[in-house]
Amino acid sequence: MNRIVRNFINESILSGKQSVVVGTGKSGLAAARLLDVLGARVRIVDRNEQVTEAVLGALKGKAELITGPHKKEHFTDADIIVLSPGVAVKKLAPVLEGIPSRNIVAELEFASWFIEAPVLAVTGSNGKTTTTTLISQIFEQAGRRVFTGGNIGVPLCEYLLDMEPAEIIVLEVSSFQLQNSRLFKPHVGLFLNFSANHLDYHENMDEYLDAKLAMFHRMTGEDTALLHESMRPLLEGRSFTNAHVQWFGPTDRFEAPHLPGEHNRSNVEAAWQAVKRFGITEAQAAETIRNFKPLAHRIEPVAEKKGVLYVNDSKATTLDAALAAVRSFDRPVRILMGGVWKGGDVAQFARDIKGSVVSVGLFGGAREELEPGLKDLFPVTWDETLEAALKRQTAEAVSGDVILLSPATASFDQYNGMAERGGDFKRVVEGLDD
Repeated sequence: MNRIVRNFINESILSGKQSVVVGTGKSGLAAARLLDVLGARVRIVDRNEQVTEAVLGALKGKAELITGPHKKEHFTDADIIVLSPGVAVKKLAPVLEGIPSRNIVAELEFASWFIEAPVLAVTGSNGKTTTTTLISQIFEQAGRRVFTGGNIGVPLCEYLLDMEPAEIIVLEVSSFQLQNSRLFKPHVGLFLNFSANHLDYHENMDEYLDAKLAMFHRMTGEDTALLHESMRPLLEGRSFTNAHVQWFGPTDRFEAPHLPGEHNRSNVEAAWQAVKRFGITEAQAAETIRNFKPLAHRIEPVAEKKGVLYVNDSKATTLDAALAAVRSFDRPVRILMGGVWKGGDVAQFARDIKGSVVSVGLFGGAREELEPGLKDLFPVTWDETLEAALKRQTAEAVSGDVILLSPATASFDQYNGMAERGGDFKRVVEGLDD
């Protein structure tokens, strides 16, 4: 157990209190374990009736598990309610009626109450994982003891329970994790960009932006808020932080051969601006950046066959992410798109990629949302599966083309996640003739 948590156990104000954790994913279960260690009575609720007590692990016999539709009586006696990422508080409104909002927190907010090390938090619509990973590697290669987690990898509650205290905590933070955030306060907050995303979850763009900005509300003049220069007009007149605000954009300061495109030059600059506030030198950052390799499923070259480059960008679940991927290449692009629609302006996207994209291969879901805005500018085909769409584009491609999987959608129509979708793309590519 992390000594930080050990220090809190004897004086825990949660001892004997009733807690309710919503969701049985890894973040929810980590929060439940932490609540148990702090002496709270733990109830876990999940709408999925297929969930069994087997998921509880060490909590079996300690925590109450309720599955099926949420009911008001599951929550009325709760002193604290902890939400797993992806659980929207507004969708629980009918069963949470009468419960003070201060008693309802996300897992990240709950864990942050016990954090002592300085926090560097990264949010944005696109590029969070790459930038967070790059920042973490810069720290590690400079000999700093760092924990990296949040929206990627290890939940913050799990860090508190199972890991030794870090010198610096680097977190990827999603809008889901910032809902009902009141005390979470990074020392450096990095907002990479903002575009249409998660409109299946948020009411509108304003609500989505407000969720992102919640990260900056508690910051003070001793903290730093780093924001992309494209957001100046959007934030003009908004009072969202007391931190020192600095703007950044793409530069050629660093050599980053494995991170092509203007969006990556911007993310690299953002990473540098963040790490230098922790004493990292430009030379230390430069070496890591020069050798940094793209993450799996993020503009990841898979193979070049018969002069055609196949690129896996399954991580691109928005139009802006797909646009950034297209702009990474100076070769004709055949783009594969399709899945569960998350919103965005398809007509504008089509205008933005004109001149770079020569063909669009749609597959699976979102055909009704994507095809009308694309078909006037590009040849558009549709296939039931990614495999069929990929093979069709391969048959039409010529040497010098790029076949880019950049779906601009979530993957849950046919896959369990973007990694499975990207893996399927790689499998099909590997089976193609050289």
